Amino acid sequence: MRIATRMLMFILLPLLMVDIFAGLVLQTDGRPIQKADMVEQRVYAYRGWQSMGIFVHPGEKVSIRASGEWLYSPEVGYVGPEGASPSRYPAPSYYPLPIGIGGCLIGRIGEQGQPFYIGKRAVLLADTSGLLHLRINDDIVTDNDGYLTVEIVVSKPEEKK
Repeated sequence: MRIATRMLMFILLPLLMVDIFAGLVLQTDGRPIQKADMVEQRVYAYRGWQSMGIFVHPGEKVSIRASGEWLYSPEVGYVGPEGASPSRYPAPSYYPLPIGIGGCLIGRIGEQGQPFYIGKRAVLLADTSGLLHLRINDDIVTDNDGYLTVEIVVSKPEEKK
């Protein structure tokens, strides 16, 4: 009886572990969860464009959610991902996103991509391919401090039936 119980444990326990592991690494449709499908990273205020290590393809939906505070300028102080007050600190023409808000979180796809506003949250449909880059909307980053935590989710385009 003890031998049968042990044999059963040696067979059932690994099968149970495989089932749990499969539930953790597979999506509901049975496809593996890709690294780029769920990423949480930091974007530092004192660095320029920072690659998130996520390659985006045309048609993919990219959801970005940011939290935290960073020092935009010693004069302005710490701000969140939405940046400083646009009425008091609009982005000048020489900022990476000149029509944006100073100190806000911005992004681009590819090395030469057009910058876009992210703030606290953005959802975009990629129209080009390339690595996703994020940064603070500021021209001089050496007087900045802190970081934002960003959660990035990339969804594949739904196949038309």
